[in-house]
Formats: sequence, C-alpha cells, structure tokens
Amino acid sequence: MKVDLNYGSDDSLAIDSNSSDAIVELRGPEGVDDDAAVDVIRDALLLPVAGPPLSEHVIPGDRVIIAQAGDLPGGTMLSDSIYSVILESLQSGGVNLDDVQRIIAPSIIESDTSSLSQELPDTEIQNLSTSIFNQLNDSDTAYLSADEAGEPLHLARAIIDADVVLSIGSFGYDASLCGRSPEGELWPSFARQTQCQKFIKALLKNRQRALHYWRDESEQINAQLGILASLRLVAGDHKTLAGAAFGFPIASIAQSKSYAKEWRPAISARSPLTIAGIPDRSCRFVELTRAIAAAARVTTHDGTICIACNMKEEPGIIFTRWRHGIDLQMLLREASDSEETALLLDALHTSLFAQALGDRRLVLLSHLDQEFVEDLDIGYAETPDAINRLVQQSESVTVLHEANRLCPKKI
Repeated sequence: MKVDLNYGSDDSLAIDSNSSDAIVELRGPEGVDDDAAVDVIRDALLLPVAGPPLSEHVIPGDRVIIAQAGDLPGGTMLSDSIYSVILESLQSGGVNLDDVQRIIAPSIIESDTSSLSQELPDTEIQNLSTSIFNQLNDSDTAYLSADEAGEPLHLARAIIDADVVLSIGSFGYDASLCGRSPEGELWPSFARQTQCQKFIKALLKNRQRALHYWRDESEQINAQLGILASLRLVAGDHKTLAGAAFGFPIASIAQSKSYAKEWRPAISARSPLTIAGIPDRSCRFVELTRAIAAAARVTTHDGTICIACNMKEEPGIIFTRWRHGIDLQMLLREASDSEETALLLDALHTSLFAQALGDRRLVLLSHLDQEFVEDLDIGYAETPDAINRLVQQSESVTVLHEANRLCPKKI
C-alpha cells in the first residue's frame, strides 16, 4: 500500500507498506473549489441557520464593519470569492460600498503582534477599504464594558462605532488545546494587547479553565455588541472550503461543528507509529505543536511520532532551554511574569508541546539542521527513506494528512 503525504515540499512523501491493511489514514473533509465556494457562501448568506439573511441586517446609510479575526480558509483567490459575495449581499440591502470597511485582526495565539506588519494582504477586491488592527495602538480601541473583576475591557473602536458588524472567521480545531480553536472570534482578537497577554497567561496557568472562561466571555461580548451577523467558515482539505454557516453567533458555531466533524475523526486503536504531514509552505512552531498534539491522540504512549514539514525557523529560547535539560516548570514560571508577547507565546507553545508529546519519541523531517535537531534530543530524518524504514519495522501506522488541523477523538 502506498500513501502520498503532502508536507509542504515540491514532492509529496511516498509512504510504502508491504501490508495492505497496515496503514490507517486520517484526513479532513473534502472541500469545493473557488468557483463552487461562491455558491456555498451565497447560500449561507441567503439561508442563515438562525436570523435574517445578511441583506436584511442592513439599511441604506448604515456604516458596516466586516471584522475578520485571523486567516480565512484557502488562499487569496478563495478569500476574494468570499468577500465578493459578502459585498454583493450588502449592496442588495442598499448599502453603499463607501460605507463598508474591513478590519483584520492577526491571530491571537500564533504570532507576536509587537512586530505586526501593516502591509495589507494581496487582494483583487475593488473599493473595499481595509485596515489591519494593531493591538498596540490603544487609540484604535474604545471602552466596551468591565469584566467580573471590574477591569475595563476595550475593543477595536471601529467595531464599537459601527451601525452593523459582520463577524467573519474560520472555525477549526486545535489539538494542542484539546478542541475548538479560539481563532476566528472577535474576543480577544480585537482587544488590546494586554488582554491578549492575559489570555495567554491564563492558558499557561490552567488551560481548561482559561478556555471555559474565554467561551463565556466571548459570548457575553458578542451580546453586548449586539452581534447578530456571524459568518463561520470551515476549511476543507487542500486549501478548499468545506462549509459556511451564517446567522446568530451561537447558531453559526453549532452549524460549523457539523461541517468540521471530519477534522475530528475517531479511531478504534492507537498505533505504535504515526506519520503526520504539515502542508504549509512555511511551517511555524505553533503548527508543529498542533500536529504533534493531533498525532499523540492516535499514538501509543511509548510510540513514535514522525512529523514531515517544511519548517526552517528554529524554535524559541524557552523551548531550546527545556530540551537542553532546564526544568520546564521553572522556565514557565519565569516567562509568565514577562510582558513580552513573544516570550509568553514561546512558553505557551512549549508547554503544550511537552504535554502532548509525553514519553513518545519524536522524529522530524524538515529543513532544520541535523546537528541542531539532534541537540534538542529529537530524531532527525534526513530523507523520506528514513521514515519509510520505520514504516517497514512497525506493525501498524497511522497517517495524518494536514495534521495541524486535525483533532482526533481520544479513546
């Protein structure tokens, strides 16, 4: 049996097994191409899961903000297709495009926004005013309310001042967080950096409690803003669109779970060897952590995880010091007192990496230097042949396609 695994390289990784039933493949839902995605988005906006169509959310003269949290599924062409349908729907409701503005917030737990680029994404969308939200610029935010402790909560001023807000984002899973990803939600994506740091520190302290509190707080903030128009997009395999859910926020999230169910596959037994591919052309440490967490869910506690990816950038100082033998809990305590977002994120992803990997062996096929990888006490695969040798030695193998997006159910 042969399996082709995309791992961000020009050539796929050909996994070859002598036994036809030795390999189990896990992958996300099959999506539609850009042309068909237009129909999917249009149907979602016309036939919401709850509430009126998008065109009935607006009246002529309304100032409309399209608040995009994080990245959308697919690339630029798919994003353009999504926005072309949104603008078409707004125009049918009588809105002038001069009154429509798009504001994009960067990922909240993937990258350090202190070096945020103000460069707008490439786009073919005409007459759509677009800006990047900068968490560091307090003047771009306004007071919304206070939390349970009386601490003031600020959100992007453009969102608070708008007549109508269309919230748009991806719905997906993060295996390192054991479920639904916070990406794609307004809060704290459009909050000040201090609130994002507070969220990261809470995740470091108690992941489950922090996520529970985040879900409650996010729903409350949506209610305070009067958010009624929420578009959630579910990625399909190979940078496609698997589904779109539009309507009231809670209802659109519930429908998105149905579209994304194949990203949460079930297995009958764990295997001693799992090979996980990350198809991104530029693999980051956060993607590596998510892939390892997904693979750990289907690998025996003493098994081997092989990650095939296009990673070139070395991990941060906290991860490196931990792999060199420094006590992890001490490193995390020191980092949690920092006000540097980059250091907090390094600590968070290192903590999630350690929890997911456990006692399993890790083998990495990447662009990182062999000496550097082995110095981190990680197995180094020089070529795909090295991984195939492990396959031949294993009784069974689980292959994860787009592992950084998968979150297999635990058994």
